[in-house]
Amino acid sequence: MHDHDPGQQPARSEQPEAPAPALPPGPPTARVDRWLWAVRLTKTRADAAQACRAGHVRVNDRPAKPATPVKPGDQVRARVNGVNRIVEVTHVIEKRVGAPIATRCYVDHTPVVPKEFAVPVARRDRGAGRPTKRERRQIDRLRGRA
Repeated sequence: MHDHDPGQQPARSEQPEAPAPALPPGPPTARVDRWLWAVRLTKTRADAAQACRAGHVRVNDRPAKPATPVKPGDQVRARVNGVNRIVEVTHVIEKRVGAPIATRCYVDHTPVVPKEFAVPVARRDRGAGRPTKRERRQIDRLRGRA
């Protein structure tokens, strides 16, 4: 028979948490378009370069060309997919890596948008056809266009 105190929890064999994989070695600086793509803020490098050329990327509050270098400590502001992202570079990489590693290469300072400021989405039942004139006015009013 086991001598077990009912108020005492049985000892669990806790396994130590596996250490996070090391970040891949990187150069001291990298092109901003390549870095944005490598840390998965843009889907393609071409998208990152296009955002730079369109003036949607700033490094340390200066407009950035695709070849603008970034280094640890730099602040990158990028308008990506309609969302303004503000990130601080913590590690420079040039090759695309998996998402868990990519998120460790920057600190996200993007402010969270409160739900009351989010744009409401007008949904219609599938197969309901085109909205009537009255429904269109209600949708426009909901979206703040009237």
